[in-house]
Amino acid sequence: MKRNPKIGLLPLYLKLYDDITPDRRAEFMPFLDEVASRLAGEKLDIVRADVCRVAAEFEQAVARFQAEKVDLIVTLHLAYSPSLEAAYPLCSTEIPILMLDTTMDESFGPTTDASRIMYNHGIHGVQDLANMLRRRGQPYRVVAGHYQNSRVIARAAQIARGALAARALTGSRALRIGPSFPGMGDFRVEVGVLREHLDISVKEIPASGLTAAVEAVTDEDVQAEMAQDREQFVVKAPEDVHARSVRVGLGVRRLLTEGGFDAFSANFLAFDKADGPVSTVPFLEASKAMARGIGYAGEGDVLTACLIGALASSFGRATFTEMFCPDWKGASIFLSHMGEINPEVMAGKPVLREKPFPFTPAQNPVVVTGSPAPGQAVFVNLAPGPADRFGLILAPVEILPEQPNPSMAESVRGWMRPRRAIPEFLEEYSRHGGTHHSALVFGDCLEGLLAFAEFVDFDCAVI
Repeated sequence: MKRNPKIGLLPLYLKLYDDITPDRRAEFMPFLDEVASRLAGEKLDIVRADVCRVAAEFEQAVARFQAEKVDLIVTLHLAYSPSLEAAYPLCSTEIPILMLDTTMDESFGPTTDASRIMYNHGIHGVQDLANMLRRRGQPYRVVAGHYQNSRVIARAAQIARGALAARALTGSRALRIGPSFPGMGDFRVEVGVLREHLDISVKEIPASGLTAAVEAVTDEDVQAEMAQDREQFVVKAPEDVHARSVRVGLGVRRLLTEGGFDAFSANFLAFDKADGPVSTVPFLEASKAMARGIGYAGEGDVLTACLIGALASSFGRATFTEMFCPDWKGASIFLSHMGEINPEVMAGKPVLREKPFPFTPAQNPVVVTGSPAPGQAVFVNLAPGPADRFGLILAPVEILPEQPNPSMAESVRGWMRPRRAIPEFLEEYSRHGGTHHSALVFGDCLEGLLAFAEFVDFDCAVI
């Protein structure tokens, strides 16, 4: 589910300064307060430690961060602080570390008064500690710049979202409805491998396993949900078809909530009954779930579903997608799927339509149709690799504005333009073993996704 990243803000200082000039530390507090305020302004929840100088104080701060389950420790050197005071406590935790390399003053030129050295020399404390963390194999990242007049705070927030996504992915609980699609091999990973390497647990049920949950849905529940749909969407589906999809979808939602699942995948072929409670595929609920931060991917792909759950819960606007067709001439790639897209990523008001379903005897579902909003995004793929390693493929892309095309009106459709020429992009993508199920994350989020890859220990490639 969606939440703000929680960071532990760790201010570092030198005890010697307190011994010599005990009143001076108070002069750093407005700087610390403003940095904390700017981080909070990026929708980060802050757990703020006391100023730390010696090992015992750092140990107490890290213990507090662990107790409060922060996603990321953010260090801020108010002044120089000897690394060996902080290194052991920081290397004893599994919480990832971000070093915020900034100072009180933006300008420190040749005419600067020498008294300002005291307030702006924390960068060599950063260098001391970074060296010790690297030597001890402790993962960390650094963002540098003046906290008022650069993107350093926004970058820190992106890395915090990457840390939250890493925490959300590892330990995910996934529900698979029906078996994986027969013959699809790229995303298929043994349940034991998912558990051992990513701590992902999977529960598989047949479509009939939804029966009790769907039967527990009342007519009042259905009517209330349909009323909400009429506010959120343009509903162009017959009322009975809409009600059928809503009822099955609410059953899925109930099962997800009761089971504490973070993600689910449904194999549409498993829905093969035209009558009874489970008479249609829950495509509509798949779309709504992603908007709530619950992961989804098609055809039994719980790996990508858990990826999307982690990204949607931390970065927000993320959706399941597939590359369908290359536009060689137009230098773009067509994105689509059967009927699943996060409504939060869409341009305009999404439309609900009845979709013909010829694949099994199940009745026609209602699906969300429309196109993703134009702008910056990152195409993200989690690819199983050799020796049970996983690779994350990141491709910054531009989502193009939709061109009117009546023949596409009843589908999920969008076009993305990578930074590389289409032939080179596709060659590189498949050299890295990219699968045909992926995520699309909107916004300027590449740095956060790189941090996500590092914090989960994925091999990572940027195309």
